[in-house]
Amino acid sequence: MDQNTIDTTAPLVIAGQRYDSRLFIGTGLYKDFLQTRDAVQAAGVQVVTVAVRRVNIGQDNDTPNLLDLLPPERFTILPNTAGCYSATDAVRTCKLARELLNGHKLTKLEVLGDPKTLFPDVVATLKAAEELVSDGFDVMVYTSDDPVIAKQLEDIGCVAVMPLAAPIGSGLGIQNHYNLLEIVENAKVPIIVDAGVGTASDATIAMELGCDGVLMNTAIARAQDPILMAHAMKLAVQAGHAAFHAGRIARKRYASASSPITGTIG
Repeated sequence: MDQNTIDTTAPLVIAGQRYDSRLFIGTGLYKDFLQTRDAVQAAGVQVVTVAVRRVNIGQDNDTPNLLDLLPPERFTILPNTAGCYSATDAVRTCKLARELLNGHKLTKLEVLGDPKTLFPDVVATLKAAEELVSDGFDVMVYTSDDPVIAKQLEDIGCVAVMPLAAPIGSGLGIQNHYNLLEIVENAKVPIIVDAGVGTASDATIAMELGCDGVLMNTAIARAQDPILMAHAMKLAVQAGHAAFHAGRIARKRYASASSPITGTIG
């Protein structure tokens, strides 16, 4: 197929909403809200995640409100349940976010199981997902890179499944390519890599595997130059998405001359 017939600019659709950017970034760890805003702009994102238990989006009238710099009229605010270690706390946090955001249904669910690794508690995650979906939430869910669990979360009704690439904030990059491939190849909802990305090449690899998007926070916010890294991540996601649709060449053990020996002049 001619490359011009492949539309790599097709939007990502989540819960009926169309997004041109396939990069999602968090809003924590920056030195202040102004740097957060500048990173968001450099990344060219449309969806920003907010840890409801850590960032003020209206629950505290005495501290700066992030929504003053990232207004919901311009960005899709994705409240998340970071810091929750039980299904009960996660569900309660989602309901608080819905109230603060005037009935906003889209939420990012994460239920942690271990404070050292920040790996998800998949049993509690499944329980919370079932309750939230039945309550009308559009759930994007952080989970392990287990293909069986990913499929169960999709079957529950989650609108996107977000397997980790490596532990949150580790910067280790994708540690199990084959699990991610298995998840992607069997999914009917968007698969968005969440956690573990360290640099631009990690994001590109995730997209080359066929993932629909990448979510990150630490990789940008803790970079020596967060704004420049945000721009790099934007390009990395775009490049990986285009490369996936272009189709890479097969891997071979030996050389294959780009200039054929036969038919040479002289």
